[in-house]
Amino acid sequence: MKAKNLFNSIFVMGCLAVAGWSCSSDDDDATPVVVPPTPTFDISQKSTSLGNVLTDQKGRTLYFFTKDANGTSTCTGGCLDAWPIFTVASPRLDTGLVASDFASITRADGKSQVTFKGWPLYYFASDAVAGDVKGENVNNVWVVAKKSYSLMLANTQLVGNDGKNYKADYTEGIADTQYFVDANGRTLYAFNKDKKNKNNYTKSDFSNDATWPIWVSDLKDFPSTLDKSQFSTIDVFGKKQVTYKGWPLYYFGPDNATRGLTKGVSVPTPGVWPIVQKTTAAAPE
Repeated sequence: MKAKNLFNSIFVMGCLAVAGWSCSSDDDDATPVVVPPTPTFDISQKSTSLGNVLTDQKGRTLYFFTKDANGTSTCTGGCLDAWPIFTVASPRLDTGLVASDFASITRADGKSQVTFKGWPLYYFASDAVAGDVKGENVNNVWVVAKKSYSLMLANTQLVGNDGKNYKADYTEGIADTQYFVDANGRTLYAFNKDKKNKNNYTKSDFSNDATWPIWVSDLKDFPSTLDKSQFSTIDVFGKKQVTYKGWPLYYFGPDNATRGLTKGVSVPTPGVWPIVQKTTAAAPE
């Protein structure tokens, strides 16, 4: 009887040992938890010393060229050694970026280049690591690419509604002039009969607004060379018109909301509706 009980005890202990071994074996063979890979994006926004800028998949900063105001890439030849183009087919966009803001153009050399709101995108060859923004304001014509710009800079030949070429002083001639455009490359103007923070053009019923529409915009971000404190807004019959140094800012209707056009500089005569520049003097009292 004792032998039988001893046998039963040994049998139970053996089963427990086997059961324990089986559980341990099951744990070892359990299916591992699969952690999904961190998504990668062809275009993202990354924080830099200049705020959030557009970057490629590796965090390298992208840039706008102010001479590209009309949407055509004008960086060619040796320029491309310092400013390689950014190109990727069907770019994957990070959260917060809108697909309709991006497109691609075919350059004169046949290559494809990605654009943001019509601005062709480039790298700066001297940016060594992710987050570098060394290309900002190089030669006063390169600007880090940002989603948040309210206003941009353009450097182009001024061509009036009369088809003539003008220089910055409104005499006829060939020369690039730097001036303000909105985020989509549309030229902004002032009216030489306005006063400081006073719109003397727009009628209360906005019946003449189609010719010289007031510029209404949220004041978000500006190229680093501009002083944001110089921008403000005034009330114009219930609408908030943006001002710079006290000058109310307008579009020119016959520019047809087309980026890079400057037809207003000759209407009705050169200088009555000037383009606006960083160096524009403050509006008179």
